[in-house]
Amino acid sequence: MTLHRILVLGASGYIGQHLIPRLSQQGHTITAAARRIAWLQEQPWPNVHCRYADVSRPETLPPVVENVDIVYYLIHGMGEGSDFVEKERQGAQNICQALRHSSVKQIIFLSSSQTNSANSEHLAARKLTGEILRESGIPVTEFRASIIVGPGSAAFEVMRDMVYNLPVLTPPRWVRSKSSPVALENLLVYLTEILNHPASEHRIYDVAGPEYLSYQTLFERFIAISGKRRWLIPIPMPTRWISVFFIRMITSVPAPIAKALIQGLNHDLPSDGRALQALIPQKLLTFDEATRDTLEHEAQFVDSSEWGYDPQARARWRPGYGFYPKQAGYELETTASAAALWHVVQQLGGTEGYFFANILWRMRALMDDMAGGGVVYGRPDRDTLQCGDKVDGWRVITVKPQQQLALLFGMKAPGLGRLTFTINDQGDKRTLDVRAWWHPAGFSGLLYWFSMMPPHLFIFRGMAHRIATLAEQYDRKSAV
Repeated sequence: MTLHRILVLGASGYIGQHLIPRLSQQGHTITAAARRIAWLQEQPWPNVHCRYADVSRPETLPPVVENVDIVYYLIHGMGEGSDFVEKERQGAQNICQALRHSSVKQIIFLSSSQTNSANSEHLAARKLTGEILRESGIPVTEFRASIIVGPGSAAFEVMRDMVYNLPVLTPPRWVRSKSSPVALENLLVYLTEILNHPASEHRIYDVAGPEYLSYQTLFERFIAISGKRRWLIPIPMPTRWISVFFIRMITSVPAPIAKALIQGLNHDLPSDGRALQALIPQKLLTFDEATRDTLEHEAQFVDSSEWGYDPQARARWRPGYGFYPKQAGYELETTASAAALWHVVQQLGGTEGYFFANILWRMRALMDDMAGGGVVYGRPDRDTLQCGDKVDGWRVITVKPQQQLALLFGMKAPGLGRLTFTINDQGDKRTLDVRAWWHPAGFSGLLYWFSMMPPHLFIFRGMAHRIATLAEQYDRKSAV
């Protein structure tokens, strides 16, 4: 097997974080490029160099394309808001410009299945990106896939959340549309093995699973596999109305991504995967097989740096918890130093309590006591916090000096949560972000989250401002 110098753009995304370990294990030299550089650097991947890159900022691209043979283009703009089509177009043009004088011999682009009748910005953006990449003069291999069945796949998680969170499912009419869902495992085999089949011209391959099914059939099969008893009653309401409700209230998938995906799911997406299967033969997993594998692997996601690899977080995870978290928080800019912010944040639970609305924090702990939670009040008798420390009903799971403090929610509630204090040093100023992350356990977990959201938004704003004020005072005292 020929070893390559590979650049993965969009390395921190859903496909990138599954693809890179496989390429690394094969011995390739990998440059993992994304905006979430801090997250990339935490991953235990050998032969992988992490670089910051943002296709919307052309000046960041030339350094990452140097000394590269193959580029995987895994970037999409679905989470970028209403103008994501323009952002995708500009991003593709920027990378083409950066590649014009590079040594790159092949671009591998993961796109979406297409249909002539689709009125979808998501599908149109994917098609446009492929056309622009082909204008680079470098051979492009474009893979067109519809629903990917794997842990963290947005299309799969929308369905999963609806099944786990609703006793009666009333999805809109897009559930009648058909596609050929492909297992993440099969897709990754195609993406890695294509390196052994170089080409000097452009290629487009449909990526298809072994079945052509309606989304309603996928729902029915998922319900059977999950063991849940659910009524499935599709209703003839316009997609644009009902989707907003499902996205914002029922699913934990980020709303912009889910909304864009559902636009594509509103149409049949036929795929003919025979050409790709002839080039790279493999056993294609059925939807049922892929779903069982996915549910098994989802249990491992909590064993990650975001949860500090904490054994209590692993022990508390349950299959019905939302894969993606709900979140609420507040971010502000401050002139306080990162050192001062870090010093103040570590005083959590001390004389300043929780920095704001302490009576509400005490009431929540009292409620847990009354429910039999057995909160152990207090915090360590020192100015610093360490992993494993307990602060009332919380457990410290991440300590990154002058960057982030994270605590595991230890009280009784339907789900799994954490609280983070994140400091970002931008040179002449800093940002402080105080945020709660919640993986709801079914419908009760959603009710709990939405009941807590108003006080969350109020409390976190006050906490952030109080921490910044104390940090600025600490800086002034230190300067005397």
